[in-house]
Amino acid sequence: MARRTPTAVRLGADVVGLVVLLVCIFPVYWMVSRSFLPRNRIKGEDPVLVPWHGTLDNYRKVLTDGGFSDALMTSLSVTLLTVVVAILFAFLAAVAVSRFRFRGRRSFILALLVIQMIPAEALFISQYKMLDGMGLLNSVLGLTIVYVAGVLPFTVWTLRGFVDGVPRELEEAAMMDGCSRTQAFFRVTLPLLAPGLVATGVFGFIQAWNEFTLAVVVMTDPAKETLPVWLVAFTDSRSRGVDWGAIMASSTLITIPVVIFFLIVQRRMVSGLTAGAVKG
Repeated sequence: MARRTPTAVRLGADVVGLVVLLVCIFPVYWMVSRSFLPRNRIKGEDPVLVPWHGTLDNYRKVLTDGGFSDALMTSLSVTLLTVVVAILFAFLAAVAVSRFRFRGRRSFILALLVIQMIPAEALFISQYKMLDGMGLLNSVLGLTIVYVAGVLPFTVWTLRGFVDGVPRELEEAAMMDGCSRTQAFFRVTLPLLAPGLVATGVFGFIQAWNEFTLAVVVMTDPAKETLPVWLVAFTDSRSRGVDWGAIMASSTLITIPVVIFFLIVQRRMVSGLTAGAVKG
């Protein structure tokens, strides 16, 4: 009887995990399946679980009539710039906070926590006036600046934990072998921080890619809209109502770059973790 208990517990955990997985996957499946249905079938009384005899009209409409390519280029530009700049500054700040003792260090760490508690909506007016004064409204650079400012506190705090997890003795051993402090850091410590850099990069990518409210405030020109803002064009209830087919098709297309990025980064995250374990 004692031997059967672990098996039963494991089976129960597998069932619970499978249920959670289905609950998480079903909204995605529903979105993708609705994107292949015409408007009358989406609004039908009987729900369609499998889109038999579907159509690509929603995707054709999105790709040909909606300005999808312009919004895609804007989102890609802003997101990639945000990730690169945020990781660079967060990495330098995390190393400084973790490896050095300086005046104001505790205040800086406390400020990171306090800044994260401030609602983003409370900063809209000041951010808008700042960008307007700098002539950066409706620009990729202006939106990138506010995105980086919003992402940095969390990324610095996250990377600080990864840097603290790398023993100083590794750098000291490398310095005893003839490396300078800089060489020891880049040859020994930096490779071990790869998982942390990837984790912060994923966070910055997702936040910048899906952000809506700041993009609405900063990008008022329809030609400069990001993908989440551009998606609102299909919710005009004053004309024909909400075009759910186009919304589902657009949402599916918007999700694809995030999935591809995560799959690529996930492999590197795993390899970075295993490489760090071997080197440690």
